[in-house]
Amino acid sequence: MKRLLDIFVIVCMIFIYGVCWSQSLVLTGAGATFPYPLYAKWFYVYEKITGVKVNYQAIGSGGGIRQLINRVVDFGGTDAFMSDKELSRSPAKILHFPTCLGAVVITYNLPGKPVLKLTPDIIADIFLGKIKKWDDSRIAKINPDVKLPNLDIVVIHRSDGSGTTFIFSDYLSKVSKEWKERVGRGKSLNWPIGLGGKGNPGVAALVKQIPGAIGYVELIYAGQNNMPVALIRNKSGHFIKPTMKSVSLAANISIPADTRISITNTDAEYGYPISSFTWIIFYKEQAYNGRSKKRAKALAELFWWMIHEGQKYNEKLLYSRLPEAVVKKAEAIIKDMTYNGKSVLK
Repeated sequence: MKRLLDIFVIVCMIFIYGVCWSQSLVLTGAGATFPYPLYAKWFYVYEKITGVKVNYQAIGSGGGIRQLINRVVDFGGTDAFMSDKELSRSPAKILHFPTCLGAVVITYNLPGKPVLKLTPDIIADIFLGKIKKWDDSRIAKINPDVKLPNLDIVVIHRSDGSGTTFIFSDYLSKVSKEWKERVGRGKSLNWPIGLGGKGNPGVAALVKQIPGAIGYVELIYAGQNNMPVALIRNKSGHFIKPTMKSVSLAANISIPADTRISITNTDAEYGYPISSFTWIIFYKEQAYNGRSKKRAKALAELFWWMIHEGQKYNEKLLYSRLPEAVVKKAEAIIKDMTYNGKSVLK
């Protein structure tokens, strides 16, 4: 009887240890701030469902890439896909898959919060400092029903490096030759004019505080702060309001198998022109630095959940879902993850 009791105790201890071990698994990621509100929600829900904790630090896209290359984290987050040059410097093959679509919007502080229309050339010239007043004839011409004030335009931009800035400057570099030559695209820029705010919250706060201010923020921050957003003329000539639908439509173009594509200034007829994917990056081969196969499988299962069940949380947080065609490409990329050369997911 005593022996049976001992066996029972041992079995219980093994069971409890196994449960505790599975619950103590912590996956780590770092990178883009652009999708952080969505990731925070996803990872909270995922831990409740599976017991697997995901610790994601929103330190910026560049930081996420560096930490993955240095193998400090399990995965990185980036709003700017890695270039061929960056990939060639990594210690092993890195894969990308998109998690959602987001939008960078133009917001401003004008009396009455009018809905403005803006064209690519006007946006570029405002941020270059060439258009200085809100009642400028070029702005007035495309907004005949808006009483524009004789007010100085105060440009607000990010003071810190960010994926949001990369997306915005990527767009401007496509639509303005002068912008491309004078400023260019990047996470951090040598701005020709304006005041800097840290993070999307900092830019939103300055725009709200300063009459005549204009800035760029993620759609979610404009929505949370009840700030007006401009309709922007896209490549097809339509003035497009940033919505879940118009952002999703921006991805209605041919997407390469590795999903590394910029969709700013989209060819999609009714797509919002300052839309972008944001990506998760990870090592194709997971057997490195003593990592266990169990950890690799947990990572793959997290990724699979993000592009499937997790998508239902996107729109409540003002991120667009992945189009079905893009989900299929993301599935193939996640299935390409290996451990000692063998597929992690069947």
